[in-house]
Amino acid sequence: MTDREIITLYNARDEQAITETDRAYGRLCMDLALNILGDLSDAEECVNDTWLKVWNAIPPACPPSLRAFVCRIARNIAIDRYRRGHAIRRNSQATVALEELSPYIAAPPEADSELPRLIEAFLYTEDALDRKLFMGRYWHAYSVKKMATYYGLSPNAVSHRLNRTRERLRAYLNERGYSV
Repeated sequence: MTDREIITLYNARDEQAITETDRAYGRLCMDLALNILGDLSDAEECVNDTWLKVWNAIPPACPPSLRAFVCRIARNIAIDRYRRGHAIRRNSQATVALEELSPYIAAPPEADSELPRLIEAFLYTEDALDRKLFMGRYWHAYSVKKMATYYGLSPNAVSHRLNRTRERLRAYLNERGYSV
């Protein structure tokens, strides 16, 4: 079923929309939540919360990309759940990944409306592999080892590429007046 057909089901308030969304994007949302939370039961709850939030958002929302819409909601719910449940502990890939990136950006992207646009523009200047590694690490919170296996690289090579990409990001942001 296409995204447009699924959105039509949501607009008609047909509960089949949730089943079809789960069929299309359930695995992706589960992986995303599990990477952030590190706990299967929390990730399952996060995915269920995602379906409820999507149900309540469509209509009136009519997202051009249902996949991006659903993933953004799942990621935000997972991050909120992580913050609530792990305020003191440090044990997820999300925490490690964000700590890697924090010296390169002065504030979290949510706190500065210009920063996400600058990061997006920067990523368009990068080659495809570096862009995929950056997004995998800092958006999907994949481990370096998982990405190394997926892309057929050594973990050391992935770490070096990420480090060089972060350094280029720092220079890019500095050139545009965003001091780190």
